[in-house]
Amino acid sequence: MSYSVGQVAGFAGVTVRTLHHYDEIGLLAPSERSHAGHRRYGDADLDRLQQILFYRELGFPLDRVAALLDEQATGKADPRAHLRRQHELLTARIEKLRRMAAAVEHAMEAHTMGIDLTPEEKFEVFGDKDPAAHAEEAERRWGGTEAYAESQRRTARYTKDDWKRMQAEVAAWGARYDAVMAAGEPPAGERAMDLAEEHRRHITRWFYTCSYEIHRGLGEMYVSDERFKEFYDSVRPGLAEHLRDAITANAERHA
Repeated sequence: MSYSVGQVAGFAGVTVRTLHHYDEIGLLAPSERSHAGHRRYGDADLDRLQQILFYRELGFPLDRVAALLDEQATGKADPRAHLRRQHELLTARIEKLRRMAAAVEHAMEAHTMGIDLTPEEKFEVFGDKDPAAHAEEAERRWGGTEAYAESQRRTARYTKDDWKRMQAEVAAWGARYDAVMAAGEPPAGERAMDLAEEHRRHITRWFYTCSYEIHRGLGEMYVSDERFKEFYDSVRPGLAEHLRDAITANAERHA
C-alpha cells in the first residue's frame, strides 16, 4: 500500500513542503510515482521518515541524519548497535529535559509561594536548596483547603530574615534528631516524640495550623513521596521512617 504526500504529511505531522525538500536533497525519495508523476510513499518510506524525524528531534543536522540512515540501509551498521545508539541518545535527551523541567518547576514553586528575594539573597539564605520545594505538590494535595490558603498568606509576607530564621530552626532541629537516632533511641521514645512535637509546632508557627491528624498524614507522605523522603534522609539515612513513626507515637500520646 502506498500513500500520497498529503497523507504522509498528515501522518507524520510535517508539512508537504518538508517532504518535498527531503526528496530534493535525497534524504527521503518516495519509492513510487503515480501515473501523473505524483509522489507515493510505501511502508519502508514511512519507516525511514520516522527515523529522520527521530534524529531531527534530537537536533541532528540533515546531512548527519542521511549518513546514519545510509549506514543502516547498506548494512554497514549493526541494527542492534543502531538501536543502542538511539536508546543512549534518548536517555541523554530525557535527562536534559528532566533538568530543564526541574528548573522551570523551581521557578514556578518560588512564584507560587511568594518568595520575593533577589538571586543573591536566595543563594545567601538557601544555598543550593529551593525554599519552595514541593509547593506544587502541596497545591495539588491541599490547594482548596484553608490550611493551604493560610500558608500562602503567611509566606507571601516573609522577608529574607524570616526565611533565615526558619532555616536556622530546621537545621537545629535536624541536628538534634540526628543525635537521637545516633543514640539508638526508638521513635516512641520521649526525645523522638518531643522532636516530632517540635516539628508539628514549627509547621504551625511558620505555615498553617497543623493538627495531629494533619501531622500524621504528613508523616506518611514523608515516607511515600520520594522527594520528601530524600530531603529528610539527607539529614540522616532512615530519618523519614523514624520521624513518621515518632509523629504517630506523639499523636497517640496526645490523643
